[in-house]
Amino acid sequence: MMNNMTDTVKQLLIINVLFFIGSYFVPQANELLSLHYFESDGFKFWQPITHMFMHGSLMHIFFNMFALVSFGSALEHFWGAKKFLFFYLSCGLGAALIHSGVNYYHFHDGLNVLLSHNVDKGQIVELLNQGKYDTSWIEFISQSELEKMYSSYLTPAVGASGAIYGLLVAFAFMFPNAELMMMFIPVPVKAKYFVPVIVLLDLFSGVTGFSLFGGNIAHFAHVGGALIGFIMMWYWKKNQFDKNRWDR
Repeated sequence: MMNNMTDTVKQLLIINVLFFIGSYFVPQANELLSLHYFESDGFKFWQPITHMFMHGSLMHIFFNMFALVSFGSALEHFWGAKKFLFFYLSCGLGAALIHSGVNYYHFHDGLNVLLSHNVDKGQIVELLNQGKYDTSWIEFISQSELEKMYSSYLTPAVGASGAIYGLLVAFAFMFPNAELMMMFIPVPVKAKYFVPVIVLLDLFSGVTGFSLFGGNIAHFAHVGGALIGFIMMWYWKKNQFDKNRWDR
């Protein structure tokens, strides 16, 4: 696998590893480079890019980098470095956008309820920026809604998973009959079936809150990366077809 690694994939791998190691020596990097909710005090304009190179644990970076090398090298081989990097970063940014949009919905859903009961917005934001909330708010909003509001505002996102999901979708477009296996389930499944199932499982987990893959996962970032990847692949395929039409 390492012998077949393409140059851009290798550079992305090195950058991710350096960020991961560096975050242990410079703990402040986690606060500065992770993706914070865009209305919070912790948000910085560079975070939609930098969060793609941050990871929360050794297993997190291992699985993402394993997928990057496995699927990214095959795609870069056919596309070339510039197209591959453009696709990778676009999916990562799209994942950040959709993740932030879902957080916006959850935060403002709870905020609007509190505002309708004359709770001061300044007080709400001030407490949340301190990592706190007023327990009296539970009189107006359910515990689960309050937790969604709180976590949407305060929980930063890290990882290349959104970009990786875009690569998975692109791989399924390019190599639909390639057989893939989910770790711990050694049953080969064609990419054109495997990838949609994985994305649908993430969508199910994001909507219901029931996750098959554990907690603290930004499911809508995964879905967002997959969606942007699908749109880009569909557009490229359509234009490629139009360019080669017989009546042109």
